[in-house]
Amino acid sequence: MPTVLVVDDTASIRFLIRTNLELAGFEVGEAVDGLDCLERLRADATSGTLPDAVTVDEMMPRQGGAETVAAIRSDPALQELAIVMVTTQNLPADIKRGLEAGADAYLTKPFDPDDLITTIGTAIDARAH
Repeated sequence: MPTVLVVDDTASIRFLIRTNLELAGFEVGEAVDGLDCLERLRADATSGTLPDAVTVDEMMPRQGGAETVAAIRSDPALQELAIVMVTTQNLPADIKRGLEAGADAYLTKPFDPDDLITTIGTAIDARAH
């Protein structure tokens, strides 16, 4: 069963993403911002229990999404994780920033639940090869 860490500062969005992923058969963890995400991922790497993917919001306190994605990509223990940005930031410059930071895919809110599942699954499959 694939696992996903959902990173968003809004509890209702984390719940929405979690629910959709669980209904599709994923195991889901949560983090409230970029720093919380990195702490959890580094602890998971130490214990050998990294998730298969991470969804990351852009607008979060303490550390935003693109910065978090760049930090994941620069950490040898984490850099192979599939990363999907899931955010309201939908300008071409926002999308470019997220993808250049290292996100595998970029999905804007509001999202279609089927698109969320497909996008995460595709990102996981691409990183597995």
